[in-house]
Amino acid sequence: MRRTITSLLMTAALAACTTNPYTGEQQASKAATYGAGAAAVCGLIGAMDSREKAGKAALGCGVVGVGVGAYMDVQEQKLREQLEGTGVRVSREADNIRLIMPGNITFASDAYQLRASFYPVLNSVGLVLAKYVDTTMRVSGHTDNTGSREYNQTLSERRARSVADYLITQRVAPGRMYVEGRGFDQPIADNGSAAGRAQNRRVELFILPKAL
Repeated sequence: MRRTITSLLMTAALAACTTNPYTGEQQASKAATYGAGAAAVCGLIGAMDSREKAGKAALGCGVVGVGVGAYMDVQEQKLREQLEGTGVRVSREADNIRLIMPGNITFASDAYQLRASFYPVLNSVGLVLAKYVDTTMRVSGHTDNTGSREYNQTLSERRARSVADYLITQRVAPGRMYVEGRGFDQPIADNGSAAGRAQNRRVELFILPKAL
């Protein structure tokens, strides 16, 4: 029993220091802030109880056991692997992950039906999201400022809905997604140039850990 407890504590301590998979550098894991202690506690609960109860304790710990940061770290890495070379940008913001899907690869001009060529990309996204269920998502449609506000608002809503509806077919629970259209109110580039307008036409998928 003592050996098991010691092993669990050592594992929790090691989890606090990880190698960044992109830079190769040693760094303090986000799990050190959010979950290393919780992982030890959850592990000890299991170690000091029956095997059946230990299994239930581990399941009950969920994202707390591995730490919010570590849980999102793994998701981020999986998404980067799946989306490499697809044109979808993966951005990490604290414990949230943002996927930026450019309109030119997602939809035809002035259309909200997904391009068939984009299905495999969303399949890859859905594969990860369906596995890591302790997250919620905000699906936001964005346009450039060409045309009326009303037209762009409707188009952005329909585009966001198209992405969400497709993810549902990939076993992502609809209750995890909030869908919204932002029209041209949140540009990320200058609408005064063709290149800028192309960047502004996009759907963003903002992935957030569930509140603990």
